Amino acid sequence: MDVEILREAEAELNQAVARYEEIEPGLGIRLKEETRKTLIWIEENVELPRVRPRGYRRVNLNVFRYYIAYHIWADTIWILAIAHAYRAPEYWIERKSDIK
Repeated sequence: MDVEILREAEAELNQAVARYEEIEPGLGIRLKEETRKTLIWIEENVELPRVRPRGYRRVNLNVFRYYIAYHIWADTIWILAIAHAYRAPEYWIERKSDIK
């Protein structure tokens, strides 16, 4: 299965990495690495997380307060958001309509 990361999700990750690097050098790199490992986990366990009421799946990062929201469509895993878990929940939900 292919993995496609929406531009907005990639921008969210880059902004978070930059913010954490300002807090402490190396911390942003740790966030990026944890995100990479979580994306690999999603690829290997794509259907394990439950489908949420609004039709997406979500995996929380272990250390950082972020999650990866994704949707499976047409043999592709679409990464919709790499979002902070406590800020404006589901602000990105309309992105799901962009992949169909």
